[in-house]
Amino acid sequence: MTEASNTAPRVSVVIATYERPDALERCLEHLRAQLEPVWETIVVDASPTSSTKDVCDRFPEVRYIRNDAGIGTLPLSRKIGAEASSGDIIAFIDDDAFADPGWSRNLVEAYGPGIGGVVGQARNDVAGETSRGADEVGRLYPDGRMTANFAADTGGVVDVDHMIGCNMSVSREALDQIGGVPQWPSGIEALGEDLLLSLRLRQWGWRLVFAPRAGVLHIGAPQHTGRRFGVRYQARGARNRVLVLCAVYGPGSSYVRGMVVHTLAESGGSAVHQIGGAVLRFGASAAGLARGLYVGIRYRRTAGCK
Repeated sequence: MTEASNTAPRVSVVIATYERPDALERCLEHLRAQLEPVWETIVVDASPTSSTKDVCDRFPEVRYIRNDAGIGTLPLSRKIGAEASSGDIIAFIDDDAFADPGWSRNLVEAYGPGIGGVVGQARNDVAGETSRGADEVGRLYPDGRMTANFAADTGGVVDVDHMIGCNMSVSREALDQIGGVPQWPSGIEALGEDLLLSLRLRQWGWRLVFAPRAGVLHIGAPQHTGRRFGVRYQARGARNRVLVLCAVYGPGSSYVRGMVVHTLAESGGSAVHQIGGAVLRFGASAAGLARGLYVGIRYRRTAGCK
């Protein structure tokens, strides 16, 4: 990211939300309490009621924007928010993620030459989570294996291959170069759009880094459709990950082949020991992968991937 002067980069915070007024209010309170104020806060609301706007009205510094496309359009809300923003850095934070006091300052300080995106620590209030996987945060291996571990404390800023949507940011320069927040495939529920944004940035030669001091507590508020980590959620995850890898790297890439093999092997291994529900999970993953490959191939033709 380039800077025209010695002035600190301005941070635009974009929050996409749907019917979570209580969580959103707490999120906004944490943003208001930042040690270094953010440049602007934009809430993009797809809710069918006025509950979100009622919350935003109590925060005069917040800019409220409607997304009339409704439920299941998180990527569109992020795109709307990014296009409406004016900062040098666009920080996406979930409505159920509560920023540490030094979040914005540490986010800005992690940027440097060639860095297009910074992802912050996302803790889930799970015992021992900050000490697990510190050497494998946000990795995507050529054989299709992926790691998360975004709650880990790496002790300092480290390079990563992908980001997590609840606490990720991009520089204006990098986002403009890739054509903005990627348009998500029509009719596909959101999950993995953060991976698509990350890999598009990397395609254009930008570095992504993890900054553990730019942390949030991510409480994981209830889903409005389906159950978090249930069979349907698992199928969506398998579908969308392979969709993104197919769109970015092509259907014949080692990433896609490896993702398919690893996903089916993990589901199959579980099925051997737990016949009932695990067989259902295996079937859901297989169906998700098939759908993801089909959509990914079609999407690749129009997505502008290299």
